[in-house]
Amino acid sequence: MTSETLFGLVLAGGQSRRMGQDKALLQREGQSQLSYIAALLERVVGQVFVSARRDQQDDPERGRFETIVDRYDDMGPVAGILSAMDEHPDADWLVVACDLPNIDGETLEYLVAHRGDEPFTAYRSSYGGLPEPLCAIYAAGSGALLRRFVDDGIHCPRKMLINSDTRLLEQPNPAALDNVNTPDDLADSVLEAAS
Repeated sequence: MTSETLFGLVLAGGQSRRMGQDKALLQREGQSQLSYIAALLERVVGQVFVSARRDQQDDPERGRFETIVDRYDDMGPVAGILSAMDEHPDADWLVVACDLPNIDGETLEYLVAHRGDEPFTAYRSSYGGLPEPLCAIYAAGSGALLRRFVDDGIHCPRKMLINSDTRLLEQPNPAALDNVNTPDDLADSVLEAAS
């Protein structure tokens, strides 16, 4: 079941400094993590986009997808989210980070089915109960809220959701939003280094 007014955004513009290799290109069952997440999103949204930095726009793997190049520098994930909102301001956005090895279809379907009228719908973290901003729905028009935070020097999406009207849901799969940031994390996950 897809929603035509809901677009998907795979956040794949990170620098992967701690990992030492591009996390979007990590492999699982013969495909990139980027491809895996894009395929999951295609089941629940009208259109899927990939967020990338300017220096990544010619990357062959990212080039397989419709790419939105970051229009903002040094802002972390919010650069990709705001760039997507700039490009398609009337869309709601289901935003998913590319470094979630345990993400599954059920997690995305549940999030979409239980979104509300709030500007943001997110899962409550399994580790402390705070909002998980990198698997969340950002409603059309919520970009103005994000920009106010940016103007105040706040670039952390989690802080933005904490200080906003956010619908918080319990995760159907408590491990779904665990991410991989380091080689040790990678060794303990289903992902493998790109060949």
